[in-house]
Amino acid sequence: MILVTGAAGQLGSDLVDGLVARHGGSAVLATDLRCCDQLKRSGADTASLDVTDADAVRMMIQDGVFEQVYHLAGILSARGEKQPDLCWTVNVDGLKNVLNAVRDTRTRVFWPSSIAVFGPATPRHRTPQVTVKDPSTMYGVAKASGELLCDYHASKFGVDVRSIRYPGIISSSVPPGGGTTDFAVDMFVEAVKSGQYTCFVRETTRLPMMYGPDAVKAALDLMDASPSRITIRTSYNLTAFSFSAEELAEAIASRVPGFVCEYEPDFRQAIADTWPEVIDDSKAREDWGWHPEYDITAMVDDMLSHLVDPASSHV
Repeated sequence: MILVTGAAGQLGSDLVDGLVARHGGSAVLATDLRCCDQLKRSGADTASLDVTDADAVRMMIQDGVFEQVYHLAGILSARGEKQPDLCWTVNVDGLKNVLNAVRDTRTRVFWPSSIAVFGPATPRHRTPQVTVKDPSTMYGVAKASGELLCDYHASKFGVDVRSIRYPGIISSSVPPGGGTTDFAVDMFVEAVKSGQYTCFVRETTRLPMMYGPDAVKAALDLMDASPSRITIRTSYNLTAFSFSAEELAEAIASRVPGFVCEYEPDFRQAIADTWPEVIDDSKAREDWGWHPEYDITAMVDDMLSHLVDPASSHV
């Protein structure tokens, strides 16, 4: 059995579909704070779970019934700045509850970290695997703390926990959930819907990104890897490509005639300015064979095809 927390989120929705396709619906329990129609349509079994409730988490995971737990429940960066206490509680206490619950089991845990762990003092070009982490947001602080929690539980209690520092994830599955990199998803949606978009970061803002199917592939590949190949228990750097907001707008405009993008940076610009432009993910490639399947051209084509035809699926 496989447990997914935060299954209704952007990564969770795609991952549940991928897990159901691989293992069958009866082998996957998709949970979130509230069950929704989207989860039920996935074919997975569903249940409500508040990851901040330690007793509920322990009851759910007790006796090692799950071979794998994909712990995705979390508050994203922009929302986290508006609700910092909630961000800490969900992102840190929720992770601690899961790690404590699996201590005496053979359960393998996946937890997503983020490029938000980096900050103003971090090298922005080809950001190394081991480097300065000085996050400037509560989301980043929580993710950096979570990485240390993972490493501690791995070394102290032998928990087989694995993690990825995800870049921005682009997916058509669910609406954006409050992330700083959500401008990329918003831009696609508004290009198809109205032919125009006002972007909340500058046109020159360049960030590392990844397409949803590759984000799922990375999680599955990492969890499939032999424990002997996992040398990083904090979190692996990971990326697929980097682009500026203007480059994405131009790529979309070349496929959506008449699309116009304007730029009005808001508070999220200051967050984006502290994050890497290009990530060095050579350690993930070396340890467990990571390689993305989508470049920016393939991503733009596929993303637009799914927004024009919402019935299609890319997992």
